[in-house]
Amino acid sequence: MKIGVIGAGAWGTALAMTAARAGHEVVLWAREPELVEAMDTLRENVVYLPGHRLPDTVHPTGEPADMADREMVLLAAPAQATRAVMETFSPHLRAAPPLVLCAKGIEQETGKFLTEVVADTAPELRTFILSGPSFATDVAAGLPAAVTLAGSSIEEARDIARTLSHRAFRLYSSDDPLGAQIGGAMKNVLAIACGIVEGRKLGDSARSALVTRAFAELARFGRALGAKPETLTGLSGLGDLMLTATSPQSRNYSLGLELGRGRPLDDIMGERKAVTGGVHSAEIAVEIADEKGIDMPICRSVKAIVTGESTADEEIARLLQRPLRDEGE
Repeated sequence: MKIGVIGAGAWGTALAMTAARAGHEVVLWAREPELVEAMDTLRENVVYLPGHRLPDTVHPTGEPADMADREMVLLAAPAQATRAVMETFSPHLRAAPPLVLCAKGIEQETGKFLTEVVADTAPELRTFILSGPSFATDVAAGLPAAVTLAGSSIEEARDIARTLSHRAFRLYSSDDPLGAQIGGAMKNVLAIACGIVEGRKLGDSARSALVTRAFAELARFGRALGAKPETLTGLSGLGDLMLTATSPQSRNYSLGLELGRGRPLDDIMGERKAVTGGVHSAEIAVEIADEKGIDMPICRSVKAIVTGESTADEEIARLLQRPLRDEGE
């Protein structure tokens, strides 16, 4: 197939590479002209994914019009940029190819999930969600990974999963795009908390307890919004949380790690090229939880820390002093 990938960060570049390995011809769009030129000349994304050669069937471009003939488009721009990016690209997608959303997050300004953002900007497109435990460097290196491909039509989700899968990249189909989005967005927020625990050197027992309670929180949030239980316990829910909340490769976990060590948020963010999604999703997640009456103490603590309302030590103390309750509540 002719596949387009919008966004040449680490994840978008890795997706372009894995789509090429699945036998497809790929156009990879980058916003920065100098990045397009460097990828075309050096056959490597030296800015966001150095050390991984681009397959010959990946063609870098800076022209949105190059997406016009694509039979499928993967959108890997940051979640908070989805609306602006779609306003740029929707005039060039008149053939209405399937659009696979590969970022994770909730639009901060509106509280909308990314499928809703696309519905606002390009309602004619059929949207799908690709989400699950997958680091860009692992996928780029050809190491085994498995993710969820979710859409409202399970038949189309299965077709796309078959199209993008190969020996080292397995896609499991789902008809619960909302649940897949909830898992991807919430695990980023919760991973910050897990990193803070590690940064404060609170021990393996505390880390395990927090990961477990974080999943309980994710599941509670998902159930309240209508996600399917099997999605929340699957690759895009529990699976992604396990990866993101335990590895320093995770941007959200590593940010929490530095916060736990006492570094200011602005200093950490200023050193990063890539977006740390949990910082943007924390506040809106708490707003949604308040509207729906969902108890989200860990997310609330993360939101208080990243907005400067509280400190890591104050929030750790608050969580440890919460009233005891039944585990199933």
